[in-house]
Parts: sequence; C-alpha cells; structure tokens
Amino acid sequence: MPTTHGGEGPVVHDAYTLPANDNVNPYAFAVELNGSYFLQKGKMVAYYGDITFRGVGAGMVDRMLGQHFNSPLHAADWVVAQGSGKLLLADRAYDLNSYDLDDGNLTVRSGNLLAFDPTLRLKQSIIPGFLTLIGTGRFVAASNGPVHFVEPPIRVDPQALVGWADCPAPCHHYDHDYLHGVVGGLRRLTGIGGASGEEHQFEFIGAGQVLVQSSEQLMAERPVGRVDAEAGVPGGGVPPQPGHGGNHPNQPGLGNLGELGRRFGL
Repeated sequence: MPTTHGGEGPVVHDAYTLPANDNVNPYAFAVELNGSYFLQKGKMVAYYGDITFRGVGAGMVDRMLGQHFNSPLHAADWVVAQGSGKLLLADRAYDLNSYDLDDGNLTVRSGNLLAFDPTLRLKQSIIPGFLTLIGTGRFVAASNGPVHFVEPPIRVDPQALVGWADCPAPCHHYDHDYLHGVVGGLRRLTGIGGASGEEHQFEFIGAGQVLVQSSEQLMAERPVGRVDAEAGVPGGGVPPQPGHGGNHPNQPGLGNLGELGRRFGL
C-alpha cells in the first residue's frame, strides 16, 4: 500500500485531502463536483458530499442532455452526477488520465471513456464502438497501459488505438503481402490465429494527434452496472438473466458486428 513519507503506514485521504480533478494514483481519479457531471455506470467507487445520480434522460436533466448528450446507442451506459462533493473514479485497475479539450474534438473508444464535463458535447462516431467529444472541457479515460500521443501520418494496430484528436477519421489499411503470404493463407483457410496489427491497421492522415496505448490488448468489455454472481455481493449468486451480460443478438451495439468487430478490435 502507498505509505507516508516517513514510511509509517498507508496514506489516508478524506474529503479535504483528496486532490481536486486530479489523479489520486495511476488507477484512481478524484473529481471535485459542484454541479453536474457525466460518468459511465460502474466507474464511481466512492464519494464524499451531497451527490445524487440519475439515469440519462431522467427528470430535470433532460434539457441539459438534449444539448450535450447525443448518443442514444450508449445512453443506457451513462448517469448524471449532481450536487457537491468529491467523486472517486476507477476502472478495474486500468491506467486513468484526464485530458483537456480547448474548442476541439476528440474521438475515443467508448469502453475507455469514464467521465466528462457537461460543457462537452458527446456524439456517436461514424466508426462503430467510438464516441466523439466536442467543445471545451475535461474528460477522464482509461487505457491498458500508459497512453502515447503520435502525429499522423501513421498506421496503428486497432487493438492499441484509444482515440484521435482534431484529425480526420481513419481508413482501413491491409498489408497485401502479409495477407497473401503463407501465414495469411493459413489464417484464411483455418481461421486460426485471428487478425493482428501486422495485417490490418487504422491509417491516419492529416493534422492532429492519435492516442495509442502501450498494449495491443483491448480492455475487457463488460456490461456496465452489472452485479456479478460473487459471494458477498448483494444480488450476487443469481444466474445471468436473458438480456443481461454478454452480447445478445437482438441488442443494439457492438455485439452485432460479429466477426468484423472481432477482427478490427471494435
């Protein structure tokens, strides 16, 4: 556990010593709330103060949602925190970082976006599995390892891609020689090995920045807000019900991308 400078024990925080809108450590982020804030379900681990949580599209927040939240496909995954206090955010011990947008736009993988200021507008990207933030404000995102910023032109393994800012959407690039070589032929005939960044990449051109995580392993997706069947968890031990957990063929979202989504890391 983290210890004090004298090594006498763990660092103990309270409502006053938690940082304001900054990392507590690489895996937790503290938000100083005074008003409203969007966050993905299941990412709040603790909070101080007088804070209420409402589902997207509920009650008095409808007008604000109409102006700033334009992603119906992902609406059920988000809540609005309202009040004053401090929120502690985390996501399965993945790296967390905050980013500032200044009259800009940034597209990020939907599973990596944890929270954002209501001054930003959220829209669905034309790239399946990604969301676009527009305007001025701060957002918090997770990654499987530290994030690196690179400039186009560049080709990126889809599984290492976190997002891109102020540049055109990517196009698909396939390595012809790799696909038609011995290894590519075996993959096509047997289906063994799946796709890799060596045979397929996202290609970025133009001005802007691309966010790349230092891992080719996607963050494991899970239905947000789900109560796992674990001993000691209220509501746990109940078998998953139809429509809860996993991808369902009739549900909107990433599940119906099928093999296309698996190959492209979407």
